[in-house]
Amino acid sequence: MLKFISLLLAIIQFCLMPLNYVLGRHDILIDRATTYQTFESFGTSSCWWAQTIENDGQAREIAKLLYDDNEGLGLDVFRYNIGGGEADNPDCRIWDKSRRTESFYVFDEEKNEYVYDFTRDKNARRVLDYAVEYGAEKIILFCNSPHFSMTKSGHASGGLEEYSSNLPKENYQAFIDYVLTIADWFVSQGYPVYAISPINEPQWSWGSPDWVGQEGCHYEVNEAIELLEMFAVEMQKRGCTYRLSGPESGEMTWAHYQYVEKFFASEILNSYCDSFAGHSYWMDTKAEEKRQVGDKFKENYPDKKYEMSEWCELPLEIDSTTIDSGLRMARIITEDLTLMNAVSWQSWTAVNGDGLIDRNPDGTLKIYNRYYAFKQFTSFIKPGMVRVRVCDNFKEESTLDTVAFTDGSRYVLVIVNTAETDEKINLCGLLGKAEIYLTDATHNCEKIYEGEYEKQITVPAKSIMTVCVDM
Repeated sequence: MLKFISLLLAIIQFCLMPLNYVLGRHDILIDRATTYQTFESFGTSSCWWAQTIENDGQAREIAKLLYDDNEGLGLDVFRYNIGGGEADNPDCRIWDKSRRTESFYVFDEEKNEYVYDFTRDKNARRVLDYAVEYGAEKIILFCNSPHFSMTKSGHASGGLEEYSSNLPKENYQAFIDYVLTIADWFVSQGYPVYAISPINEPQWSWGSPDWVGQEGCHYEVNEAIELLEMFAVEMQKRGCTYRLSGPESGEMTWAHYQYVEKFFASEILNSYCDSFAGHSYWMDTKAEEKRQVGDKFKENYPDKKYEMSEWCELPLEIDSTTIDSGLRMARIITEDLTLMNAVSWQSWTAVNGDGLIDRNPDGTLKIYNRYYAFKQFTSFIKPGMVRVRVCDNFKEESTLDTVAFTDGSRYVLVIVNTAETDEKINLCGLLGKAEIYLTDATHNCEKIYEGEYEKQITVPAKSIMTVCVDM
């Protein structure tokens, strides 16, 4: 009887721990009573690589590495690029051929008009097919620019003047019809189209006589809102089964917060859209500003969600094969999940020097450290999990970043240690069977422990550690 009472008191004390526990210098406490956003998805995009994969076996291998739950990252979202057609443009200005897209919208010489040909972009569609086969449950169809035939300049690579929209207002409806026709075709073929995203980073200039690096289109904030409103109205009229996503703001800083405010100030968009999509570029050293923007977003729009829909290291300065590359990505993911309350996190490019995977000259694949850093999150934080508070007593100069999620029975804690030294911590607030996975200079998301939960943990120098505890 005394043993039973002692056990009962221990359990009660354990359950009440978050309410009265005094944190020590090296303690991390999982406060299971304080919850935040419900997580929805991880993903990546098809730019600028999917259309360049000629080999069927390699296309399948890449899709498996990205979307298979058992042998890959287990991603949920495939961002498919509806290209602006620069590969078909006789006056194309984009010097990098890999960034010239093949469009479904082509000029028929006999009919003397543009028609749709859905046999095109076959390489990218093949990768998409394999991605769906391996587990991609959501497809987001996104545009970097309208088709070049609809633009002022005759190019999808931007206007000829800086900070001037390249889409004439008289072509807004044509662009809407173009995107929705393509989206409806994908739906008719059975693809799990989750959303369309017709605008990309509207605040950047895109184009000008001097810089032409990729497809893109500038919109002043009022132009972007007007175009998205027209999309929403037309989608409602057609009864579209997919969502409208946007405006893919290029960075979530105070300088561009007006895109958030104008987006939700629109009565049409506020009622039609339940989320705002933005990118985490240029914020690698702006954690405090990210926190402030995230708090403001949550305060002003408590019923709306934030989706982080694009990030890669810009400029690319870190050797992609090193743990430093993975640490940078892991820290950004952790910040976006905690400071911005992101419900979704999607990397920009999957296959390239700034991506997760790349191709060797002999055609074989090389997997970057970023891939395994991403896997420390994607293999364990799954859709439907809820973020819980992580309490610590670390000082401001701490090298540790943390985030935790739960599905009610399993708790997942990711710890990022950017220091050159090991960190010894006491992990409090959990009890049960545990597994620990590690990515560092010598481990690639490898299981390093399985057994009873142990309170004391050593987080190796320059590492990402994921602790899973089944309560």
